[in-house]
Amino acid sequence: MQMPRLSGIMPSLAFISSLSLISLVRPVLAQTVVVTVGPSIPTNAPEFVNEDTFTSAILNSTNFYRKEHNASDVTWNSTLESYATDYLDSTCDFEHSGGPYGENLAIGCSNATSCVEAWGNERAEYDFSHPDFSEQAGHFTQLVWKNTTDVGCGAKLCGDSGWYLVCEYWPRGNVIGEFGEEVNPDVNGNSAAAMRPRLIVPLAIVTALILL
Repeated sequence: MQMPRLSGIMPSLAFISSLSLISLVRPVLAQTVVVTVGPSIPTNAPEFVNEDTFTSAILNSTNFYRKEHNASDVTWNSTLESYATDYLDSTCDFEHSGGPYGENLAIGCSNATSCVEAWGNERAEYDFSHPDFSEQAGHFTQLVWKNTTDVGCGAKLCGDSGWYLVCEYWPRGNVIGEFGEEVNPDVNGNSAAAMRPRLIVPLAIVTALILL
């Protein structure tokens, strides 16, 4: 299998090993749905239509959760951004691209920050005492995966469904057998109850994840 090429990124032997491990297990597809009352979709949300604001919103919100779980900040990668954008150019279907990167999807958010918060707040459903893949928290575990160093995202307004956000991660997370090392508890010592997700925005939000 030819390794994907990313500008400024050297694939590691650990990633090759991870791919081999994943290929031995049955693929897992998990979908998480959060639904509340939905107002009109903002078509000109600054966090989606302004490139600099969009990038900053993704990085700031992603790194907020990573810092709370002892993971280093990720940086923006234009190759990942292009991959996500190219995928969105061809579809508004809410399904995974099947590419070589870690991938989180969300649709129906009022802004980019609220999409990332929806993923991050899944940490309340993750059992840190038994680290493993969880359908209820898979977006969160990818978000704070310690070995991930780069992120790139794209967004598209898809009619009545609202803004569709696709984020790609490298190296990809959610690798079977590595959750204990890669997903750390909250460094502030907050309990699961204290991390219960708050109501982010009063609209329908759908998020999806995949582990290949």
